Amino acid sequence: MKNNPTLKKPEHYLHPGIIITGKWHKHQYKIIRKLGNGAVGTVYLCDHQGSRAALKISSSGSSITTEVNVLKTLQKVQGTGSLGPSLLDVDDWLHPSGTRFSFYVMEYVKGQDLSSFIRSNGSEWLGTFMMQLLGDLEQLHQSGWVFGDLKTDNLLVASSPPRVRWIDVGGTTQIGRSIKEYTEFFDRGYWNMGSRKAEPSYDLFAVAMVMLHVYHPARFDKGSHPEKTLMHKLGSTRQLKRYQGPLKKALKGSYSSSSQMKQEIASLLMHRPQITLKKTRTAARKATAANQDRSLFESASILIAAGLFYIFHFFLL
Repeated sequence: MKNNPTLKKPEHYLHPGIIITGKWHKHQYKIIRKLGNGAVGTVYLCDHQGSRAALKISSSGSSITTEVNVLKTLQKVQGTGSLGPSLLDVDDWLHPSGTRFSFYVMEYVKGQDLSSFIRSNGSEWLGTFMMQLLGDLEQLHQSGWVFGDLKTDNLLVASSPPRVRWIDVGGTTQIGRSIKEYTEFFDRGYWNMGSRKAEPSYDLFAVAMVMLHVYHPARFDKGSHPEKTLMHKLGSTRQLKRYQGPLKKALKGSYSSSSQMKQEIASLLMHRPQITLKKTRTAARKATAANQDRSLFESASILIAAGLFYIFHFFLL
């Protein structure tokens, strides 16, 4: 990832318990812990009047303004609120040293990281999540933006029903410009597979890399022949065999829109829409044989409904 010069100064780390009071709106936020670093600032979990939220703060006011505009754009196009976190507040804060910081507060998305969810519940969920993610990206692209820094760290699976949510839009870039924030492993420029121009195919390359990363969490080196390395990893990943065609096209930049890739994934899923949920060993030991059968039937029914919802939602768009 590109370096963040603002994080080199120690005063940019906010210790738990610090109260951030907005200069203009006077809202107060108590810092709980750091959630992560972005290219232009740091994100913290905070408490505001008994509710938890995520606060991103930076010394770069213009960068904060850009991200706020992205969140506002997402709120206009997302409808059901699935694209990015909801924007709650935007303000400035005066550090005791006299330095002015800009910050914004957004919805705190609570969920499970994509890789651990797949490991716990089965690879059958991959197709459903790819369909949903591609549908969300299509909305974003149609609004004139690409996600840019799409990676597993920026995705969470929220429950009821399970759904992928974006948790950091810091890399979102207007179509036609140069990608402003990226992580090498998910960046096609790093793999010599294309430019860093903000276009839909840039995000689709990252979608394929996210799927690979689920089964290669330690990542892997690009070697002397990056394209051959990627194709070999894709071909040797048993869990992705069913989706090799669309994923290979995404890596090679063969799609010009998310809807094209989504349509091919949908076609694959229509031949086998069933999703199963693994029982945990603890639950299996406690349940009787009859209860196990009934629980598995109910779980499968719910997950099949969720999978069919995402698939048929595609054809209604």
